[in-house]
Amino acid sequence: MTTTSLAALKNQSKRTVKQLIGYDSRNWLRIRQIEAFTTFLTAANRKSRDVIEISPGWNRYWKAMCPNYRSVDFPDFDICKDRTDEQYSIVIADQVLEHVQRPQAAARNIHAMTREGGWAMVATPFLFRVHARPHDYNRWTPAGLKQLMVDGGFAEDNVQAFGWGNKACARAHIGGPVRAYGLWRDLSNDEEYPMMVWAFAKKG
Repeated sequence: MTTTSLAALKNQSKRTVKQLIGYDSRNWLRIRQIEAFTTFLTAANRKSRDVIEISPGWNRYWKAMCPNYRSVDFPDFDICKDRTDEQYSIVIADQVLEHVQRPQAAARNIHAMTREGGWAMVATPFLFRVHARPHDYNRWTPAGLKQLMVDGGFAEDNVQAFGWGNKACARAHIGGPVRAYGLWRDLSNDEEYPMMVWAFAKKG
């Protein structure tokens, strides 16, 4: 058996053991945001509508859930200056807006790409290390992210913003790699320590 085959077998064995014991390898700081997006897309069967994700390329997370899905990859598709000709029922910008140079322009283009009666779903980290892909410019609190979407053209009453985090998660991410949720990590929310912030904005 080759070294490559042995390594693949070892990795598969690790994944199997993790599944058997209920280990959750998702990013700890994104668990509640992923749950919120999943619940939102499932409600009223929104996941079956026409969906576009403005993606950093490696993070087309919602593709598997949404059958009528397409994506455009940032930064080649620069949401600060680019917009699609078509409008969509759901526009997702997940882990993108912290990387854009002109976030208000990006929010305006997200608004323009959203069909009347449709929704924008945006998420960004807050208490998280700088991660340039290719640049890292911005952080928002829930109130700040809501204001950004309002500045982009969404009515204030049609924007809901949320945050999740706690000191334990913040400590785990300082100076180290992104941590898996694992088996036991704390999911309680401390509003003073948001790790992840997200918003749902309805157009019209």
